[in-house]
Amino acid sequence: MILSEKMQQQRSCNTFLNNCKPYFAMISLQFGYAGMNIITKVSLNRGMSHYVLVVYRHAFATAVIAPFAIFLERKARPKITFPIFMQIFILGLLGPVIDQNFYYAGLKYTSPTFSCAMSNMLSAMTFIMAVIFRMEKIDLKKVIYQVKIVGTIVTVGGAMLMTLYKGPVVEMVWSKHVHPRKSYVTDTTGTTDKDWFKGSIFLIIATFAWASLFILQKAALKHYEKHQLTLTTWVCFMGTLQAIAVTLVMEHKTSVWSIGWDMNLLAAAYAGIVTSSISYYVQGLVMKTKGPVFATAFSPLMMIIVAIMGSFILAEKIFLGGVVGSVLIIAGLYSVLWGKYREEKSRKEEKATEIPQTMMIKDAQLNDAFALKTIEAGKEADKLPSIAITLPISADTTPTKPNQEQP
Repeated sequence: MILSEKMQQQRSCNTFLNNCKPYFAMISLQFGYAGMNIITKVSLNRGMSHYVLVVYRHAFATAVIAPFAIFLERKARPKITFPIFMQIFILGLLGPVIDQNFYYAGLKYTSPTFSCAMSNMLSAMTFIMAVIFRMEKIDLKKVIYQVKIVGTIVTVGGAMLMTLYKGPVVEMVWSKHVHPRKSYVTDTTGTTDKDWFKGSIFLIIATFAWASLFILQKAALKHYEKHQLTLTTWVCFMGTLQAIAVTLVMEHKTSVWSIGWDMNLLAAAYAGIVTSSISYYVQGLVMKTKGPVFATAFSPLMMIIVAIMGSFILAEKIFLGGVVGSVLIIAGLYSVLWGKYREEKSRKEEKATEIPQTMMIKDAQLNDAFALKTIEAGKEADKLPSIAITLPISADTTPTKPNQEQP
């Protein structure tokens, strides 16, 4: 009894940990994205070209993840057909080229907190595109889907509130005694309204490309179901080649390619290792089980982490609008995740009820088949010809009557 209880507790603990893995993975990725935003902002403000940054970022990503794909996924690697090549080509164009170039351009003209706030529309765009491509179902009569829609609207509303309304400054305990000499991140005083608007447009285009990447990656994972590392390597490599071509067209000075042991190298290496190679692989694993909407639902956390890190490390000012918007974002995020959890739970319950029915149908079919075989065997037995068997009688022996004695 004690052993069985321990085994049940261990199974329940393992089940809980397996269910929590996607949540921990996506939360960890948001911390990685937040660090990338701050480090990249410093590098861009110091004069690094965002085109060159994209090239070095994916070159690092390809160099890091390619050995793992070669050694760990060398068995039964899928062949690259023309449709698969086009999927990889478009994935490299959407992610490394369009998304990151426009995002870095928008980040350069605005601020990390604003860029993260604009990227919070990712979950809404992904949800709409998933509905269009029939990856997500909507039934407005059910509460689950109503909660998901309301949560998406509240999340976008909180992000817009942080963008449009500042309010009074909220003093934090850790930021009162922090006085940095110079901040490369919060220095946006020279940015005009025209540049701010241009940066906003760039961020919207980047978010749309990012959402499209999630949708197409979900389709590509059907072919690379057991080879996520290989798919990530091909996307990063193709993105590197495409980014080189774009940089050669946009940047005509050879000096932009120079990089030393400074913040530029750190930004390229950090972005390539953490937010390209690792993030592509992890989000692929999460989307394989949870879908693209679940993977993008955690993006609002990045903005909150950036705001906290900026106020703690760089003494960025936190306004009341940011605090209220963060609360709305958390509420919307919780609503989306709750709706997704209830939807998956209802699906599991439906599958659990379908299994006994299918087993009963199979048993009935087996019984009917056995009965048919028995009847057919009986019919075959009736059709068999009858054979008369006669025993031979010896010539020396003669039949005797019952009362007659033999001599």
